[in-house]
Amino acid sequence: MTIEKGNKSYGAVPVYNDCVSDVLLQGQIPIIFKDEDNLLSNQKRVLSLFSGCGGMDLGFEGQFIAHKKSLLPDDSRIQEQLNDNWVLLKKTKFRTVFANDILPEAEIAWTTYMKRFGYNPSIYHCTSIVELVKMHKAGVHIFPTDIDVILGGFPCQDFSVAGKRMGFNSKKDDYGKLLSDEKPSEESRGKLYYWMKQVIDIVRPKIFIAENVKGLINLGNVKDVIQKDFASADSGGYFVFPPQVLHAGNYGVPESRERVIFIGVRKDALNQNVLEILESGKILEKFNPYPSPTHACTFQDKKLRPPVTTFDVLQDLREPDLTVDESQKVYSKAKYLGNGSQGQIEINLNGLGPTIRSEHHGNIEFRRLSSKHGGKHYAELQNGLIERRLTPRECAMIQTFPPDYNFVMKREYERGYKLSASNAYKIIGNAVPPMLAFNLATRIENLWDSYFN
Repeated sequence: MTIEKGNKSYGAVPVYNDCVSDVLLQGQIPIIFKDEDNLLSNQKRVLSLFSGCGGMDLGFEGQFIAHKKSLLPDDSRIQEQLNDNWVLLKKTKFRTVFANDILPEAEIAWTTYMKRFGYNPSIYHCTSIVELVKMHKAGVHIFPTDIDVILGGFPCQDFSVAGKRMGFNSKKDDYGKLLSDEKPSEESRGKLYYWMKQVIDIVRPKIFIAENVKGLINLGNVKDVIQKDFASADSGGYFVFPPQVLHAGNYGVPESRERVIFIGVRKDALNQNVLEILESGKILEKFNPYPSPTHACTFQDKKLRPPVTTFDVLQDLREPDLTVDESQKVYSKAKYLGNGSQGQIEINLNGLGPTIRSEHHGNIEFRRLSSKHGGKHYAELQNGLIERRLTPRECAMIQTFPPDYNFVMKREYERGYKLSASNAYKIIGNAVPPMLAFNLATRIENLWDSYFN
């Protein structure tokens, strides 16, 4: 398998050097995948729901730039070392054939980056999953056939500890607007996992992965209800593993972020010996789809790497006034609001970053505080660096998005932005860290033949 760099093309889709990266200095490295290892002949077709800007999708694709400390030194998943700190990951066998979300800004980010894989923007459907399912039931051809994997990070606001935790009783619809009827319905935001289940009914993937916030498991029996509903897909045709909470820091992500993961496999596609073992309640490690930690973040293990720090991933970035990277040039100008308010802390350069949230400007954490406000990055302050909040690029790199992923984009022929900093903060905070998703993807890739042969 080879990698070509430069202004090349994949089929009829051009790839351009359209993002300058402080990290790589020479700018974006467009990746043109050539199937010399015959990976595409054995590709696994992925249908992605609630895709956002593509954190989960990118993790399942692979072949993106990651910090070398996010992987073990001898990790076979590394394609190429780019410089002292950054590596290019190998391509997986997963290939996205359908994606959806309701946010136009997410669509812009997703399609701009994914063009390097030769993807036509038409595979991204900026439409509610509720509408897509209704259109399918009305006889419109919506969903592709022969789907191997469904991914879905169904909306989490109604389960998050940072929100009102309405859960199934959400008073908002699938677009996040207040319902006219106060009584919750199947189309409320808290029930969108149910529509993901209906897509599973329709396309019958071999495996599905659903993701949500950790807070979901502490809301009464919500976890059990969702697990049971997923298992009932295709007339009870799925075995759903007990959901697990994965801490991103244990997988090379410099962020304190926890997500609950549901994984289900289609029984009639599964190797029957494996199915019998799973249904016996004894889930052997060799059949466990959840990836083993690579970094000792929430526990002690000398065999694993230490956690990746925010300093590791941010050290190569230039200050906003010195960079040409649009995603690093701009940042929230919201003033310091004092202790006790959300987002008024200075990030710890020697540890994990805070959970990157989908927030307004005034809730974005500070890259550094002034000495007046208790800033602790003394060397930076002494060098005259000013108090400021995190840039979209910094938020994205804490999330492990590659440094050449565009999040802030100016309009080509008129003033203003087609993707602003405000929009960037929103979609980055909603995303799954690509490195966490990559660990999920490669674990499932390694198990594929055991599961389905």
